[in-house]
Amino acid sequence: MDMELGRIVVAEEDPTLRRVLADRLEAEGYDVRLLDMPCRLGESVADLDADLVVSELTAQDPRLHEIRERSDVLLVALLPRNTPMMEALDVIDAGADDVLVKPFSPRELITKTRALLRRSTSRTGGPRPLVFDGLAIDVAAREVKVRGESVDLPAREFDLLVFLASSPRQVFSRTQIMSHVWSIDDGIGTATVTEHVRRLRTRIEADPAHPRWIQTVWSVGYRFTP
Repeated sequence: MDMELGRIVVAEEDPTLRRVLADRLEAEGYDVRLLDMPCRLGESVADLDADLVVSELTAQDPRLHEIRERSDVLLVALLPRNTPMMEALDVIDAGADDVLVKPFSPRELITKTRALLRRSTSRTGGPRPLVFDGLAIDVAAREVKVRGESVDLPAREFDLLVFLASSPRQVFSRTQIMSHVWSIDDGIGTATVTEHVRRLRTRIEADPAHPRWIQTVWSVGYRFTP
């Protein structure tokens, strides 16, 4: 799988935690780079080309200040167990965008990552391209490439693809898809969603009968699988 929902650096000394976090982030579709020497994070952050960095930091850590001097990269600080709330707030005041106190679940990191990148995208004025293994979606230019070849999609099918691909592995009912991709005034039924999914598959899937990306979840709806 190769996709660029976001480029994330995990700088963590604990090899087990480092691997767990990387595996979960990669499973969600993020491009992850590991640093096993967090002590060098401050001096190297400008060269990492990352959208978000995850690392254990404190408000007094000189690396935090060095990172902020060199880069405006999004930063999630991992804090030691039993860190008081006021100290966590100090880390945010010192430059972190969010914090997680150990122990925490990987799901918490995923949720914070999604929220931070979503807000960052809205501030920079345009959506990030969605790039997967064999499928590239330029949301701003409304262009799609499948295995390197441009594919022309009707407007509604493009919107349908972007909606599903923007939330990999999340299952949406036909009603949910209809409410997001079609306006209420369109006055359509859920069968229209089914038909547009069928048409979309014929344009982007190598084998529409056994789709690689747009998959049916029986009795529920559809999901995009990266």
